[in-house]
Amino acid sequence: MDEILITNTRAEHIAQLVALQIVCYPTLADTSRFKAPHFESHLRLFPAGQWVALHSERVVGMSAGFLYTFDFDHLQHTFDDIIGYGFFTRHNPQGQHFYGADVSVHPDYRGRGIGRRLYDARKAFVRRLGLRGIVTGAMIPGFAQYKSMMDAPTYVARVVAGEMFDPTLSVQLRQGFGVRALLPNYLPDTATDGWSVLIEWVSSS
Repeated sequence: MDEILITNTRAEHIAQLVALQIVCYPTLADTSRFKAPHFESHLRLFPAGQWVALHSERVVGMSAGFLYTFDFDHLQHTFDDIIGYGFFTRHNPQGQHFYGADVSVHPDYRGRGIGRRLYDARKAFVRRLGLRGIVTGAMIPGFAQYKSMMDAPTYVARVVAGEMFDPTLSVQLRQGFGVRALLPNYLPDTATDGWSVLIEWVSSS
């Protein structure tokens, strides 16, 4: 395989990023997928916090996020609210957390360590700025095949215990993230019935 390059997102990547959203999130409501105006806003507000994974000129992965000081005394929130309905208008240059809005890898390129490298780019950025850490709402796509057998809290507890594997949450736990709360009605996603998991990575970890 040719080398995969992790680099900051540029305007010429936007069309491919829009297409990547559809491929990576087929069960997510279209209104919650990032579109070109969203990516344009990300680059205006916080270009240093956006990355792509490139295979030659092809965008095969991406990471998007913004700076925000998360209030752990008020854990519950929705995706749309915290990300400013996709535009990252809550970005605060003085924020102490990197709020991860998305890490995604094209299905044809999964299993090659691209997601880990995108997370590593975030972690290196957070350490360089001396921030507290990374916060994000983790999707639980694996719940789709079990939701007729158990509820989301049970599923998440079993994933955290290592009894079950979730394609997203399990990978994030291996990256050093810890679970802080369950987030009902976080995203309009048919696979998860809207459930997500608030996770945190502390920069000293």
